[in-house]
Parts: sequence; structure tokens; C-alpha cells
Amino acid sequence: MKTTVYLRYELLRLLRNRRFFVFALGLPIALYFLIAGPSRHVTDLDDSGISAPQYFMVSLAAFGTMSGMLAAGGRIANERASGWTRQLRISPLSAAAYFRTKLATGYVMALLTMAVLYLCGLSLGVSMTARDWLEVTGLMLVALIPFAALGIVAGHLLNPDAVGPVIGGGSALLAFVGGTWFPISEHGFLHSLAQAMPSYWLVQASKVAVEGGAWGATGWLVVAAWSLALGALALQVYRRDSGRR
Repeated sequence: MKTTVYLRYELLRLLRNRRFFVFALGLPIALYFLIAGPSRHVTDLDDSGISAPQYFMVSLAAFGTMSGMLAAGGRIANERASGWTRQLRISPLSAAAYFRTKLATGYVMALLTMAVLYLCGLSLGVSMTARDWLEVTGLMLVALIPFAALGIVAGHLLNPDAVGPVIGGGSALLAFVGGTWFPISEHGFLHSLAQAMPSYWLVQASKVAVEGGAWGATGWLVVAAWSLALGALALQVYRRDSGRR
């Protein structure tokens, strides 16, 4: 199977999945207006320096894109159960092409989710320069890399019955630790724990517009470390599952 054929198939399957779109797009939109709507006039949310509409726009975009990336695990688990993985095993598709395709389909959904949440933010008065919009988006896309790898790991380790609850619970926990629902305080155990998690830096992309710069060194190191570790693990479980070396 050619890489382009496989990519086209994956994109068409993703865009035709109505239930996935409802969860990945509908839920973050509904939550955004429920949470940010009543606080649309709050200009400094919990001393974060960011307005409530802007903070929740980015945090719920982070939640939606993170959930979308992890949801790839459910599709992979179903592929394994249906025998699709065995078909890929006898095809000339390389492991690199497999990962590029899964990553590309995940990012298509992530960009759609971000675009919709950005429009919601604009409707509540969020205003940033073009450079800030691009920098926030770029940092979020980088921070999603470890979640793409984690979705692949979950799909190859778990069966269809287990992967849904594990991904759902994991997304909720990562969102909580990352500060999706409220800004993490600058001190204490939760702050220390959050800084070691990629979900925290995914949400922290919102601070670019008020601090005038990208993440500090800690953010880049944490995201890079998780990306490399989970990427290596994803390659290992894929090769073990498909019998490739």
C-alpha cells in the first residue's frame, strides 16, 4: 500500500466519523460558552494576566486537541480487532509511513478544533496580534506531539473494550493537571507536578500573548523528553504488534 493511499483513506475515515466530530468539536464548544460566557468581562483570571475568554479558549482548545490525538488509540485498537493491522503487516507500508499518517490525521483534527475554538474566542472579545495567534498555535502543535505518540501506544497495548475508558480517564486527568479548568498556582505540589506534564505546557501556550515570548527552557525540555520517550515506545509496541523489525 502506498503512503498516499493510506493517508487518503485515514483522512476520509476521520472526516466521516460523525460521533468523533461531536466529541472533539461539540463538547469543547459547549464547555467554552458555559464556562467563559458568564466570565466574558473578567480581564485578569485568577491573577494570570489573561482574560477569562482568552484563557479558556486556549485551554479548551488544548483539551479538544489532546482528546483528539489520544482518540487515535481507539481507532487503532479497533483496527487490530478487525484484522486491519494484519493486512498492513503484509503490505509494503513502512513504520515511518504509518506514524506519519497517524500524525497527519491527528493534526488535521487538531487544526479544525483550534480554528473553531478561536472563532468562539473572537465572538467573546478575544483580541491578539497576528503574531500572537501564530505563536500560540505553533506552540500548541508542538506540545501535541507526545499525545499523538501516547494515542498510538494505547491503541497497540489495549483492546477496544479497555481503550475508551483509559483514554477518557487519562484525558480528564491530564486536563486537570494541565490547568484546563483553572490556572495552576505558582507554588505547591500541584504546580511542581504540572510543570512535568506536557498538558501543562499545552495550556501555557495562552501566555504567549501577554508575556511576549515562547515557553522557557523547562517547557521545551519537558515536551521534548515526553515526545522522545513516548515516540520510542510507540515504535516499539507497533513493531511488536505487527511483527516488524
